Amino acid sequence: MSSPQEAVRPVGPPESLFERYARIRSFSQTLCAHLEIEDFVVQSMPDVSPTRWHLAHVTWFFEKFVLEPHLPGYRVYDEQYHYLFNSYYYTAGQMHARPKRGLLTRPTVSQVLVYRAHVDEAVDKLLDQDDGEEIRKLVTLGLNHEQQHQELMLTDIKHVFSCNPLEPAVNPELTAPPTTAVAPLEFVAGDSGICEIGADGNGFAFDNETPRHTTLLHAHRIASRLVTNAEYREFVRDGGYEDSRLWLSDGWAAVNERDWRRPLYWDEELTSEFTLGGRRDLDPSAPVTHVSYYEADAYARWADCRLPTEAEWEVSANQADTDGNFVESDHWHPIAGEGPQYFGDVWEWTSSAYGAYPGFRPLDGSLGEYNGKFMSNQMTVRGGSCVTSAEHIRASYRSFFYPDARWQFLGIRLAKDGTARSS
Repeated sequence: MSSPQEAVRPVGPPESLFERYARIRSFSQTLCAHLEIEDFVVQSMPDVSPTRWHLAHVTWFFEKFVLEPHLPGYRVYDEQYHYLFNSYYYTAGQMHARPKRGLLTRPTVSQVLVYRAHVDEAVDKLLDQDDGEEIRKLVTLGLNHEQQHQELMLTDIKHVFSCNPLEPAVNPELTAPPTTAVAPLEFVAGDSGICEIGADGNGFAFDNETPRHTTLLHAHRIASRLVTNAEYREFVRDGGYEDSRLWLSDGWAAVNERDWRRPLYWDEELTSEFTLGGRRDLDPSAPVTHVSYYEADAYARWADCRLPTEAEWEVSANQADTDGNFVESDHWHPIAGEGPQYFGDVWEWTSSAYGAYPGFRPLDGSLGEYNGKFMSNQMTVRGGSCVTSAEHIRASYRSFFYPDARWQFLGIRLAKDGTARSS
């Protein structure tokens, strides 16, 4: 296993698109290696999709958007799959209701794996025939889309397993790293004035990372590291979940309606948490995770701080090393580490609502539904997590969740107004 301080990005000679396709597609099934057949079909809440559905959906994506329009003579594997495994592309056809994906006992897992092999063979044929720019862009988008679903596969099955009283491990071979002390929390002056953010045109980026543009940053300070379990536990013990003054109105309603009293997966004694490796003792030095935007915002108020804007975060993160604790590190959980930990471990809530950049234009056709139509009622998160692929992350990468989301690896970095350095 790699330590969190080691680079986990692929090294060696440049990879062909054919090789990258094979590697990423294979990794999706590698992540399922410890699951039993029964595990593949369970849906524990509407936000969670069964593992089998994820494996089929990313395959449908390649079939629908790459093979159908571009491989001459290609015949759709099964027309019914277009209905079953479409997610939200309304311009591509009707779809099975998301909250009912767990009712799909057919096609079987083995049938989905055959479907994957069929599509993989056809994509190989297409790449042999046409490796032009348009095909390369579509396949690259599909691979980045699959990496997003690899992350979702792990967070979704974690929620499924957490609902089992036996609390089984998704991967019993995962080992918890030894705990280490973290440096005292400091606030470092960030850049102010006119700054640039957004994709710089070097390498792949999703459309919501564009266009690169200028923005005004006011004087601010940003935390030198993430908020830890020990620090968040003090908030809990201090009555943070009972003090309405700390919470946004919708957040306070969620606290009371859903009986939130601690982060998702923590036990009542605040001493252990459920992980992809089963239940473990809470590491006081590790970054807190599985907290909603409402909880992050309330904690920041309690700490007499605020959450950073996504522009503040990106400008600061651009100055940091992008190595970190990603899915390739084989921890599959946030760990105590040295340095700012801008990348990996946990997605970091920002105070910025998810919206379009100035001049944003979605992709043409159905793929324009990928990001743009979700630019409402959600908050932006940055940095990736412990189950994000290392090659998938960059400072400009924006993801987004509803403010009450907790099942993802979501954590907290603090910020303050002003320029003075303080601890």
